[in-house]
Amino acid sequence: MAGCRGSQYRGSAAATAGGLRTLITPAPARLRIREVLERLNRDPEPAYNTVHTVTEVLYRKGWLSKEKDGRAFRYGATASREAYVAGLMGEVLAVADDRAAAVVNLVETMEPDEAAELRRLLVAARGTGARSEERER
Repeated sequence: MAGCRGSQYRGSAAATAGGLRTLITPAPARLRIREVLERLNRDPEPAYNTVHTVTEVLYRKGWLSKEKDGRAFRYGATASREAYVAGLMGEVLAVADDRAAAVVNLVETMEPDEAAELRRLLVAARGTGARSEERER
């Protein structure tokens, strides 16, 4: 969510992984690590090994595909950016001691219009869930 405050985490591994995943998603073709490095446009440029390691982690988690290309590999996105972000949120909530408190903290960082949109989506999801339960009876 664009208005969420979280800039203090920009240097984290999650931010690096998110940056790589974002970079690969719109690419029309799968990318080699060197191509990913060229597109990152970061100063200072991260080390090849760092980008390779993070890319491999994303591959093992199922967020990137990997195909052999000569002696190298090409990586591509396996899902949309939105699905990736939802997966990250799920991973974060899975390690939270108090999931409800983590969600409350997230919501408190949202802009009012984002919180209103979340409320609308929750009401819609609740309605869909209730209809699904009725059909199962």
